Amino acid sequence: MIFSESLKKYRQFQFVYRNGKSYADKYLVMYVKENGTDRNRIGVSVSKKVGNSVVRHRVTRLVRESYRLQEAVFNSGLDIVVVARKTAASVRYFEIEEALLHLGKLHRIIKV
Repeated sequence: MIFSESLKKYRQFQFVYRNGKSYADKYLVMYVKENGTDRNRIGVSVSKKVGNSVVRHRVTRLVRESYRLQEAVFNSGLDIVVVARKTAASVRYFEIEEALLHLGKLHRIIKV
């Protein structure tokens, strides 16, 4: 990811959960909070409810890859947390990418 870093610490995730705004669709929930820098930070959370570790890591990779390829269309200076829902376990890459872009449009963080 050229323009972005990863959220890694529990406190960073909690800050976005508590202070950010969220929108959801069938596969993903996205929390967004401005971070005051010129870079985005993205974190992906996939619960054990989604599936075993193979399934969870697959969903994580799909979300990260779809963000990486669409990174240029997102505004900068944001903390983004993407939470996968159970239904994300059985979908393909294009549906994840479509869900990510849809949530970005709802948050109005997509450049026009």
